[in-house]
Amino acid sequence: METPIFETMGIAALLNLGANLICLRLLYPYRNGDVNMSSVWECSRNDVTEGIAVIVATVAVWFTNSGWPDILIASVLVVLFLRSASRVLRSAWRELYPDPSPS
Repeated sequence: METPIFETMGIAALLNLGANLICLRLLYPYRNGDVNMSSVWECSRNDVTEGIAVIVATVAVWFTNSGWPDILIASVLVVLFLRSASRVLRSAWRELYPDPSPS
């Protein structure tokens, strides 16, 4: 396995994180809206988490001179994204099929 170029990873991660932090700030007031807005908020929050994780991976790749930290962190991000997707799906399901019990 070839070691990723940590300099490129780091620069891209910092630019990505900066842009996603701006988006997250703009979306903050709408985070509890309908399923579409809460989904966009969830995705943006994940993007910020991903940016931070890539910076951590960059440092770990540089420190270890190995691609394994990148793979491990990517695996953790997959779990995070699957959890977010499941929350969005549950929320969408509740909007499509509200509880029929009387209030």
